[in-house]
Amino acid sequence: MLEKWRDGGVREARFCIGAADGFTPREREGADKVIAFGRATWPHLMARAMLAEQLWRATSIVAGHPYHREGRQ
Repeated sequence: MLEKWRDGGVREARFCIGAADGFTPREREGADKVIAFGRATWPHLMARAMLAEQLWRATSIVAGHPYHREGRQ
């Protein structure tokens, strides 16, 4: 998805972390894309760290760096 956005000229992306009960239907309707870390409820600081790690990993892979577990059995 990030690679597609980059190649499509998307200049910025905003990631919003919802409250424990998630987003309202109105908030969801206003989003271009909705993603989740599953059904678990995560503390905001943990969710922010997980999002940052996933974005770092995705941009590293898009840049051609190998996945850190590639080739392991």
